[in-house]
Amino acid sequence: MILINVKYQVKPEYVDRFLEDVDWFTQATRAEEGNIFFDWYKDPVYEDEFLLIEAFQDDAAEPHVKSEHFQRACEEMPKYLVKTPSIINTLIPGKTEWDKMAEFQVD
Repeated sequence: MILINVKYQVKPEYVDRFLEDVDWFTQATRAEEGNIFFDWYKDPVYEDEFLLIEAFQDDAAEPHVKSEHFQRACEEMPKYLVKTPSIINTLIPGKTEWDKMAEFQVD
């Protein structure tokens, strides 16, 4: 699994409609064969910050970044942003499923 977290700082004039305006990208990415999840979260403290949590099958990263919708996002999304997004990504080879949390066991 390729696990990616991206933090976006959105210009004030776009904050209220950002998720609506990029929904085409969200839906197209979720429809990709290798997508596991692609979820946006709005920061409750910093209203202009959004966090994108996404995961793909091990071999799905290249098709994702070569997709038409990703290329469109590269062209269109910068206009919404204050600065270049911050990213953390990692590869967990062969991982595709969620594990149970050992610390909070429920019987």
